[in-house]
Amino acid sequence: MNEEKLNLSIRKFLKHVGVTSQREIELAVRKAAEQGELPAHALPVKVRLECAELGLSHAIEGKLETS
Repeated sequence: MNEEKLNLSIRKFLKHVGVTSQREIELAVRKAAEQGELPAHALPVKVRLECAELGLSHAIEGKLETS
């Protein structure tokens, strides 16, 4: 196993996940706000990381503050 190559690959994947996730969240929040449907409290969020070949399934939960 090439650990350096693996590390770079993981970083590239996580950067893509982060940028894409932020864009999608911002679009959804903006749309809800424009429609007057944005709750004035923290929004629960959840991401699931899966890799079937490794038997990996890991949930990450948090909250997004809207006000």
